[in-house]
Amino acid sequence: MENTLMMISAVFNMFVRARASSERIGEVFSQESSMRWDRHSVKSADIKGRVDFENVAFSYEGVSGEPVIKNINLTCMPGGTIGIIGSTGSGKSRLVSLIPRFYDVTSGSLKVNGEDVRNIEPKKIREKIAVVPQKTVLFTGTVIDNIRWGKEDATVEEIERAAMIAEAHGFISAYPEGYQIKVGQGGINFSGGQKQRIAIARALVKNSEILILDDSTSAVDVATETKIKNSLKKYVRDLTCIIIAQRITTVMDADKIVVLDDGEIVGIGKHDELIKCCKVYQEIVKSQVGKEM
Repeated sequence: MENTLMMISAVFNMFVRARASSERIGEVFSQESSMRWDRHSVKSADIKGRVDFENVAFSYEGVSGEPVIKNINLTCMPGGTIGIIGSTGSGKSRLVSLIPRFYDVTSGSLKVNGEDVRNIEPKKIREKIAVVPQKTVLFTGTVIDNIRWGKEDATVEEIERAAMIAEAHGFISAYPEGYQIKVGQGGINFSGGQKQRIAIARALVKNSEILILDDSTSAVDVATETKIKNSLKKYVRDLTCIIIAQRITTVMDADKIVVLDDGEIVGIGKHDELIKCCKVYQEIVKSQVGKEM
C-alpha cells in the first residue's frame, strides 16, 4: 500500500511538472520574431563579403538601455583577416553577433555588401556567413555528417579539403572508421581541440563570403594553431575573415587588429603599431607574455 501511494505521488508530481513545461514550450512556440526586413530589396554590392560598421551601438534593452556596444566604426574587406581582441566582457562576441542578425543594432548602420542588414531577411544574410562559436557543438552521427552540416551537398573531396585546412584530417584519418567514426553525445570521444577543428572544418566547407571564428582555437596548442592560420591565409583570399581571440598569438599577425574595451574600439592597427600606442593592447600583451613583444 505504501509503495502504491508513493508511485501515485510520483506520477502526480511528474504530471504537474509536465504541465508547467508544456506551458513554457507553448509560450516559446507562440513568440513571433520582432525582426523585419524589406522583402523587395534587391540591392547588392560589387564587393562580396564587405562589412561596414557605421557608428554602431547596441543595447539589450533597446534605445533606452545602457549600450554594451557603442561608437563602432569599422570596415572589413574581403581577402583580409581582422583580429578582434579585448578583455573578458569587452563586447567581442556581441559585436560580431550583429553581422548575422542574431541581434539588431540599436543605432547606427551595419552593412553587408553595401546593404543595411536590417533590410535583409535573416536567412539570406546567414547564408553568406559561416560562424564557429565559442562553445563547440557536435551532433549525433558521424564526423562526415557533422562537417556536412555546413553544406548539405558537400562532396567527400570538399569535406577532406576543409578538414585539411582545419588540421583535422590527420586525427580523423587515424581512426579505422575514418570520417565514418561515430560522434559520442556532445563529442565526448574527442578532445576539446579536436572538436574545435571539426567545427572549423564545418564552417570552411560552407565556402561563405564571411568567416567568423569566435575564440575557436582556444583549446588547440600553439603549434597546431599556427598551422591552421597558415592554411587559412590561402583560404581567405576571396572572403572576409574575422577572428575573435583571447590569446594574443592568435591575432598578432592579422591584417588589422581591433582592440575593444568596454564595448568601444580603443585601438586599430597592426601589432607593431598597437604595441607602441595602445595602452589596452600593451596591457594584454604584458599579461600574457610578461613583456612587450
